Amino acid sequence: MAALHVEVADGDELPAGVLEGVRELTFAAFGGRFDQHDWEHTYGGWRVVALEEGVPVAGAAVVPRLLVVGDRPLAAGYVEGVATAPGRERQGLGSAVLAAVGVLLREQYELGALSTGRHAFYERLGWERWGGPTQVRLDDGRVQRTPDDDGSLLVLRCPASTDLDPTAAITCEERPGDDW
Repeated sequence: MAALHVEVADGDELPAGVLEGVRELTFAAFGGRFDQHDWEHTYGGWRVVALEEGVPVAGAAVVPRLLVVGDRPLAAGYVEGVATAPGRERQGLGSAVLAAVGVLLREQYELGALSTGRHAFYERLGWERWGGPTQVRLDDGRVQRTPDDDGSLLVLRCPASTDLDPTAAITCEERPGDDW
């Protein structure tokens, strides 16, 4: 087995071939449950990619988002597009990527967050389920509940967010596609 190298790139500064490889493996890993809006959500922050001989085998993106817990605004790193190449699951590739994501979040953000249905994978890496209601701040300033997202949000506490109440309401800003 080739040596694994995990690269953290600021912005989308990965070589074009690597970025295209990440895109291909992400769409393949989600098996049709990942669309162009989802891919666009991976832009604007950091990329964390596991490479074997320069070929991406797993990846994730961390994008800046403003999340509000209760009345407290937090500079959050929102994790998007976590994927492992089909056929390479359960080899520690995703865990290696998420370990680097955790370091990045704790160094650069006040809170890490993501939405998933695969809770156990993230929980064993230190993430915790958000127990409070989810909501979205619409472009016109109104706040709207997103009850379908309740229970899917996980957070990774950073030094600035150790005291958060995980039963408080959490709000994100509206965006194209899925808000969470």
